[in-house]
Amino acid sequence: MRPTFSRTAAALALCAVSFTALAADAAPNAASRRLHQLVDADWQWQLQEYPEFATSLGDNRFNDRLTDQSATAVARRSAHQQAFHLALQSIAENQLRGQDRITLEILHSNDAQAERLKRIYGKLPFSASDDWMVLSQMDGIHQSLPALAKASPFNTVRDYENYLKRLAALPTHLAQLTLRMQQGIQSGWMPPAIALRAVPEQIATHLETDPQKAILYRPFLDMPATISAAEQSRLQAAGRSAIADSVVPSFTKLQRFMIEKYLPACRTELGATTLPGGAAFYQAMINGQTTTNLSPKEIHELGLKEVARINAEMDATMRSTGFKGDRAAFQHFINTDAQFTFTRGSDMLARYRDIAKRADAELPRFFAELPRLPYGIRAMEAYEGDNAAHYTSGSAKGGRAGYFEANVNNPTKSTWYGMESLVMHEAVPGHHLQIARAQELQGLPEFRKNSNFNAYAEGWALYAESLGGELGMYTDPYSKFGQLAGEMWRATRLVIDTGIHAFGWSRDQAIAYKETNAAASHEEAVAEIDRYIVWPGQALGYKLGELRIKALRAKASAALGERFDLRKFHNAVLDNGALPLDVLDQQIDLWIAQQQKTAS
Repeated sequence: MRPTFSRTAAALALCAVSFTALAADAAPNAASRRLHQLVDADWQWQLQEYPEFATSLGDNRFNDRLTDQSATAVARRSAHQQAFHLALQSIAENQLRGQDRITLEILHSNDAQAERLKRIYGKLPFSASDDWMVLSQMDGIHQSLPALAKASPFNTVRDYENYLKRLAALPTHLAQLTLRMQQGIQSGWMPPAIALRAVPEQIATHLETDPQKAILYRPFLDMPATISAAEQSRLQAAGRSAIADSVVPSFTKLQRFMIEKYLPACRTELGATTLPGGAAFYQAMINGQTTTNLSPKEIHELGLKEVARINAEMDATMRSTGFKGDRAAFQHFINTDAQFTFTRGSDMLARYRDIAKRADAELPRFFAELPRLPYGIRAMEAYEGDNAAHYTSGSAKGGRAGYFEANVNNPTKSTWYGMESLVMHEAVPGHHLQIARAQELQGLPEFRKNSNFNAYAEGWALYAESLGGELGMYTDPYSKFGQLAGEMWRATRLVIDTGIHAFGWSRDQAIAYKETNAAASHEEAVAEIDRYIVWPGQALGYKLGELRIKALRAKASAALGERFDLRKFHNAVLDNGALPLDVLDQQIDLWIAQQQKTAS
């Protein structure tokens, strides 16, 4: 429930109080009260400090601003982070119980990661919460701003005026980001040029000279009838001016800087270990993205084993189709033959929606409780090109459903054999089910309802793909091959990510490995490898998280025998919100013990 104004004002006022003062003010041994004060204060600070995040959650108090990326703001966030770190040390963990204990463990995990990065970054002009790479082909203001517009409400005059203020703030915001990029050049914290080559073209989508055709003008094209005609006309004129005077000139400057200054200064080396932070930086990325302490070597070797196992299953599935030829020929056949491809994007959408409906009907057999927030399936924007399909979270507070954003931009190059597993991953029982369930949990602090631990979230989504067979999917060998190809896609990431960032793999070597093992076209392999290059460690979370959840399921099943209830197990995994994997281990152990006690 959204807090009242008075409670919100009080919470924001609390943010101005030092964490040290909060700890000192608490009653002796009142560890729980102290923890709640710290968490509530920090949450309100996060929403105010990162207004785009607040908007995405349906909190519209700060919809008139963009995140301050100035040096002063970065220093302020670093100081806040340090104060929070010190405050956490004052919490008596042995006095906490239940969800409070989990909350503190999560905070300690986050805090440990921030401290790792602080040691690596030192006195550089960015912090653990303000990354050094502000633009890439995968992420950045050129992509996040249209998504922010989609997440923003446009029901009242004030909503539109807030949006106009955001557009007016864009020149300052982009100038601040440009300064950060200049500091990156000076410090040597630079991404590889090869992976960022498409960014100038991506920025060009914001350089439309006719304001009414601009992506960011879309909210003004279909305004609600509750706004008078005169006000609509005024706001639309202001929107056109904002596009012409703020958006186009500032993105033009950013594009020019990228082409003339930033890209020429980018690295030729690929590996994260070649950055100034060295091997410690890549290990920190592994720690943060996987919430494990596994080494690059351990992950690489695990990946090789998984690739070998899945390869054998893919070969067996291929043979079951009666295909005469090797795997390379089979992959070419199913990627190009007309029986597997589409002619219209609308046909792809219809098929995705049919799969989702079939999955929805089976969910009660696998979950004791399901989220109420609905989801939809819609086409990705044309300007997103060949980027991967993805999930956009909804918000009950904001009145938005979740959406599986399906890429139907090139139907003749798209195949149906992997569609079932993709729906399982992005919609249900994958991302939508997990994220919507977390948002609706009662008795948890708000930050936990909206946390995103990569290995947990992506591990759950990949585990959800594996549930497809039990849900009644993958009944033909081609769809089963598609599911295995998706699993192989993630297994090769363990090998390639560590290969690039720790073991000196070349880009061509990584592309060839992807093509050979993961049923990938050359274009798909190139896009994937460039993703790993700019997101070191991120791609590791999928397989490591999935394997952990599968191991926990096997452990629980063995311990409980006939008393094992898969529906209850799934809710045990989901019903604490996203967790670091070690904390998830602890919670499932407790759940097993509780089930055994109940049965006895």
